Amino acid sequence: MKIRRALATAVAAAVTAPAVLLSVTPAFADTKPAAQTQEKQNKPTIKDLEKAAAAAQKAYEEAVKARDEAQITVRKAFEELSKDSHPLVAADNAAKQAAKDAAAAKITADQAVTAAKAAIEALPADATEEQKTAAATALSEAEATATTAATAKTAADTKAAETNDAVQDARVAAARAAGVADKALDDALAAKVAADAALAKAKKEAEEEGEDCEPENDLTAEVTGLPTELVAGTTTAFSLRVTNGSDRHMDEVITYVGVHASDKSGLKDTGKFFRLQWSSESSPKWKNVKDDYIDAVGALKPGARTDLKMRLTLDKATPAGNGVAFIAADFYNKDGACGGTPGADMYEFDVKAAGSKPGKTEDAKPKPAKTTKPGGNGHTPQGSASATPAANGNLAATGSSSATTSIALAGGAAVVLGAAAVFVVRRRKAGSDA
Repeated sequence: MKIRRALATAVAAAVTAPAVLLSVTPAFADTKPAAQTQEKQNKPTIKDLEKAAAAAQKAYEEAVKARDEAQITVRKAFEELSKDSHPLVAADNAAKQAAKDAAAAKITADQAVTAAKAAIEALPADATEEQKTAAATALSEAEATATTAATAKTAADTKAAETNDAVQDARVAAARAAGVADKALDDALAAKVAADAALAKAKKEAEEEGEDCEPENDLTAEVTGLPTELVAGTTTAFSLRVTNGSDRHMDEVITYVGVHASDKSGLKDTGKFFRLQWSSESSPKWKNVKDDYIDAVGALKPGARTDLKMRLTLDKATPAGNGVAFIAADFYNKDGACGGTPGADMYEFDVKAAGSKPGKTEDAKPKPAKTTKPGGNGHTPQGSASATPAANGNLAATGSSSATTSIALAGGAAVVLGAAAVFVVRRRKAGSDA
C-alpha cells in the first residue's frame, strides 16, 4: 500500500530537514498553485461518489419496481379493454350498431327515393292530376326521409369514430405508461452505470496516487494544559483527547504529536533538547514519543473518546526561543476504509531560558496549521503553513497492523516535520525582520 502522495513529499522533506530549515524561503513556502488547489477542492471525494452510487442503485431498483408495476397495469388495462362490459367498449359497440342501423335506414330511404322517381316516370300520358300530385308528394316525402337518414348516418358515423378513438386512446395511454416506465428504467440504469464507473475510476486513481483515505472532519485531536511559556530544565504535563464525533466505528485510531522549536535567531532547530512522553489508562507506563508518532490508541465507537497523558521535558541547555506542538490523528478499519483529521493543529509557545520565572500563563490555543494567515502577534509564524503538503495529509489504508505501523510512522513524521520546517523557517524570517 502506498503512502498518500502528500505524505510522501513531506517524508522526503523531513529526511532533509536540516537543509530545508536553512534554505527554504518564505516566498517559496507560500507558493501553491491556485488552479491545482481549486481543482482539488471541486473534485468530489470517494465518500461523495459512494453516496452517489448508492443513490443511483436505489433509484435503479425503484425504477425496476415501477416498470414491473407498470407492465402489470398495462396488461390489466388491455385485458379490460377487450371485454364488452368495459364502459368505453360498450359505448363503442353501441355507437357502431347505431351507425350500422343508420346506414341501413339511409339505404332504405335512398331506395324509396329511387322508387318514387321511377313511379313518376311510369305514369301514363293520360294520368290524372291527382295521380301526378300523389307521385310528386311521394317523391318529396321519400327525399325528405333520405335527407334525414343521411344526416343520422353522418352523426352515427361520427359518434362511432369518437367511441372507437376513445378505446384506442385508452390502449395508447396504457402502452405509453409502460413506455414511460421503460424509459425511466433505461435512464436509471444509465445513471447507475455512470455513478459506478465514476466511483471505480476515483478508487483506481486513489489507489495509484495513494490517496484512498478521506478527511474525517468529525475525528478531532485536542490538547489541553500546554502553557504558552515553557522554561528550560522543567517538565510540563498536559493532556491529549482524541474524539470520534462521527457516526462510523473506527477500528484503530493512531495519533501524531510532534514538538519542535527554534532559538531566537530562528537559525537553529532546538527540538533536539525536548523529550516527549505519553501514557494512557490502558497503558499507564510512560513511553517516549519517537519520530512524532504515538502508537495506536485502539478502537473508538461513534461518539467515543480517549485521553492520553503527555509529559514534555526541556533540557536545561535548551536555548530561549519559540516552540510549537503539531497534533493530528488518523484511523483505519478492517474493511479498508481510512481517514483522518483534515489537517494538523498547532499549539505555539515560547521557550524561556533555564531559571526564568514565566509567572502566570495561559494554555496554548490550537491553530489550524493549514489555514494560519500571514502576520499576527508574536506567537504566529509568518506566512501560511498550508505550503507544506503534509499538513493536510492522512494515513493510507492498509491491510495489516504491521503495515499500518510502518506507514503511520512515516506519515506521522511527515505531518509534523513538514509543518515544523515551515514554522522554523518563518520564525527565522520573523527574527531577521525584527
